Amino acid sequence: MALRPLTLSSLAIQDYRGLQTPTEKTLILRKSLPEVFTCSFHTIGFKSMATWQQGQQIEVSITDLAEGGNGVGRYQDRVVFVPDTVPGDRALVRLTRVKSKYAEAKILKLITTSSSRIRPHCIVADKCGGCQWQHIDYDFQLEAKRGLVVNALTKMGGFIEPPVAPVLPSPQSLAYRNKVTYPLRLSSTGQVQAGYYQKGSHRLINLNQCPVQDQRLNPLLANIKQDIQNRGWLVYDEQQHTGTIRHLSFRIGRRTGEILLTLVVKDNKLPQLKEQADIWLQQYPQLVGVCLNINSDRTNAILGKNTHCLIGKPYIHEIFADLKLRLTSDNFFQVNTEAAESLLSAISSELNLQGHEILVDAYCGIGTFTLPLAKQLGQNFPPGEIRAIGLESQAGAVEQAISNADLNDINHVEFRVGNVQKLLPEIPFQPDIVVLDPPRQGCDRTVIQTLLNLQPQRIVYISCRPVTLARDLQLLCENGIYQLTKVQPADFFPQTSHVECAAFLTLSH
Repeated sequence: MALRPLTLSSLAIQDYRGLQTPTEKTLILRKSLPEVFTCSFHTIGFKSMATWQQGQQIEVSITDLAEGGNGVGRYQDRVVFVPDTVPGDRALVRLTRVKSKYAEAKILKLITTSSSRIRPHCIVADKCGGCQWQHIDYDFQLEAKRGLVVNALTKMGGFIEPPVAPVLPSPQSLAYRNKVTYPLRLSSTGQVQAGYYQKGSHRLINLNQCPVQDQRLNPLLANIKQDIQNRGWLVYDEQQHTGTIRHLSFRIGRRTGEILLTLVVKDNKLPQLKEQADIWLQQYPQLVGVCLNINSDRTNAILGKNTHCLIGKPYIHEIFADLKLRLTSDNFFQVNTEAAESLLSAISSELNLQGHEILVDAYCGIGTFTLPLAKQLGQNFPPGEIRAIGLESQAGAVEQAISNADLNDINHVEFRVGNVQKLLPEIPFQPDIVVLDPPRQGCDRTVIQTLLNLQPQRIVYISCRPVTLARDLQLLCENGIYQLTKVQPADFFPQTSHVECAAFLTLSH
């Protein structure tokens, strides 16, 4: 894929390498990605952009969608971001925040509705911060997500006509989440509430069910809230740092139906906790274990460092890519099991492993992709011969990966604990394929340089954030060492603006 010099428009990121500015507000979807696009505004009582102020009302036509999920309009040198809108909408909005290059606004009234607008499946979709796009037709969501990827690669990566495939749809656009974590609060009348935060705040939206979570979890959410109320357990107050119980977390095996409940607490001051845990285990046959995670810090982080099982098992079983996995409450596993399998299938098809390759999976987690790919390499290797290595900084995840390798009799894979930037240069052989699945911030610069030094024949870069993917791909391809051959987006998070991608690179010489 040819590269062009990186040119940044008034919408682009000025500090490209460090991503210091809010990319969610700058990278936007354009339906046909023209060089110049327009939208129309009608100001009420003002003549020019320079006089716009917070609180002013304007009419705006929405033409685009931003990475963060907001609708986008543009006038002169300023972009206006409007949540809960769809390209094709025209709305009366009130400016809630005004900056030199952009403004944010809130809908007051829809004047014209887009043909892609639908009725949300959730009654609190306009308030809850869990989903941004429930009001958008699912086919258009997929189109929008592909546009976000194309735009990131074009604007951030400098790629001309990047080879982005259509987005792999989620097999289920609702009821797909295999894990949910709910903060708890007390209402003004003293009722225990659990739910998601209101958009842009820490005000809780109380829920008894959620349309995007596995529907088998709904009865547990409502009933366990009531049990907490009946027990008189103190709910955590984040302002005062008082109370005990902070979060409820559920993980369910989509294929097995097994459920693991984890209570996140500030301390262990829950009277008759084990008695109640035993009642839950008897009341819900699909519940296989109840765990306690202690997070005593005054922090927004959900989990603390210590988790122990109160009763039952500290894990569930799940079937993923024909492998049987054990999943604990505190290690990462993709929340959309079926969509992750779809992306894995696309990766497997693209790699077309023959069995002679040596593979490294960096940021491997519990081996979600390492183990299926290692299995595809075959099983007929001499004892002790390693064909796949997983690198991961979290010791608990590596322990789980090793356990799952043993559970599936995959004996030619090895997992190592440590920072990828340190472990990758220490690989004792030349890898043919390197799989990368870094966190949202992307790869450390030293990892990119190590890959350029190692020069594996193929790289698969899995990313949950198009802008950091584009940044890192540009670094890998800028000197012609690697060619970007395909980018396969996948929809792991229907009803939201998030999109997962697998980018495939081939060594040029």
